[in-house]
Amino acid sequence: MGVAGSRPARAAPAGGASGGAPRLRRGDGPGNIPPVAAYVAADTAAIAVSLGIAHLLRFGVSGALLPGPNVPYVLIALVGLPLWLGVLALAGCYDRRILGVGADEYRRVLNGGVHFLAVVALAHFLGRLVIARGYVGVLIPVALVLTLLTRYGVRLWVQHHRRKGSYVNRLLLVGTPSAVVEVGQHLVRSEWSGFLLVGLCIDGAGELGEALTIGHRTVPVVGTPDDVVGAVAGCRADAVAITTESKPGELQRLSAELADTDVALLVAPAIADVAGPRTVVRDVADMALLHVGEPTFTGPQRVVKEVFDRASAAVALLVIAPVFVLVALAVKLDSRGPVFYRQVRVGRDGHRFKMVKFRTMVVGADRQRVDLEHRNEADGLLFKLRIDPRVTRTGRLLRRFSIDELPQVFNVLRGEMSMVGPRPPLPAEVDLYESHVNRRLLVKPGITGLWQVSGRSDLSWDEAVRLDLYYVDHWSPTMDLTIMAKTFSAVVRGAGAY
Repeated sequence: MGVAGSRPARAAPAGGASGGAPRLRRGDGPGNIPPVAAYVAADTAAIAVSLGIAHLLRFGVSGALLPGPNVPYVLIALVGLPLWLGVLALAGCYDRRILGVGADEYRRVLNGGVHFLAVVALAHFLGRLVIARGYVGVLIPVALVLTLLTRYGVRLWVQHHRRKGSYVNRLLLVGTPSAVVEVGQHLVRSEWSGFLLVGLCIDGAGELGEALTIGHRTVPVVGTPDDVVGAVAGCRADAVAITTESKPGELQRLSAELADTDVALLVAPAIADVAGPRTVVRDVADMALLHVGEPTFTGPQRVVKEVFDRASAAVALLVIAPVFVLVALAVKLDSRGPVFYRQVRVGRDGHRFKMVKFRTMVVGADRQRVDLEHRNEADGLLFKLRIDPRVTRTGRLLRRFSIDELPQVFNVLRGEMSMVGPRPPLPAEVDLYESHVNRRLLVKPGITGLWQVSGRSDLSWDEAVRLDLYYVDHWSPTMDLTIMAKTFSAVVRGAGAY
């Protein structure tokens, strides 16, 4: 694939913009306020509140003074606020590339907290500055928690605007049609990630005006890989992503040609579904090699997940016990039959177990499926009907808010399921799995998962498989907590629940 930017773009600017129009700066949004300003404001508010809480909890409302020099703690607060922001900056917490997407943003905040503690320790040791340990012991944990919470709020705000086209990088994709479509689909599915597809430079591009449909977007083809520099101007692109391999030296030449344009050059590897925590860039023989590690399914993280699952299920069972009583009564009064429905599912390593749910269908619903197969609205191995005549009136309400899934906490307590994991499959589905799909069975199925927060029954079979395999290859405690946090809003919206 050639990516030398020697020829002018063959297409008119996307969206009718002229080549001389002012190019949007990366990160511009409503009022041209860079989103990093919102993060700085949120962090400032978080540390200010934390300083106040630490003072009140340690000293009450008194004006406590440092032992020795008559220095009020309010001065410590005035120094601590910019120091906290500076430590976060040094930890890379304001790097635009990680704002609003991924878990790296939160990991850097935690690293910043460790650095802040190190600075306080050095000040105590080198400057003989005596600060109450209780004050520091309250300040740092509270600051970390509040900073993470406020940043999550800002992230939701930024992602909301990104879905509307603000705070985005206008991206030009370069490569073969298949590679461009594959990478483009990932970006379109994640509109909140901050990239807006505005043009494609593909091998073998035809006449002017061509377009490719990627997800729900139609993206214009603005040239071939040889037209990149001209296409950047035509599309007013902020970033260029190369999706396929290039000849030696071509990326270096393209980087030099884009050096004065403030346009970011990205390389999208053909391993999009295994990128992330498993990949590390290693310098070997003056080359940057992308090392892809194997996913781990044992060790301390596995133990943490097991303990977290059992503890969370026990707490959840205590909290929702009154709901169980009310739902059981509603199910029993609505139609004859048992309150609970038990169905054989396949768990980790292929072990079968009986999954428990509140009954949402009439008795004998399984036998009626054969007569409804011709009305199946799902693809692949799934069977779904938006309006299923077998579902009871109470069942529709329970499914709308996923209340029928609550009894699965018993499966978690028994060690058959996890709080977060792939969708629990039926034996008939597993029997028809392609070899690579069997990786879903390397971990326990979950009450919720990426499929739950990404559309549930609205997902295609291929998309559901992709999300489950992504979880298997990338699972971590941070991902589990993120999915559980998103589950609440997904359940309230009820999208894909039927």
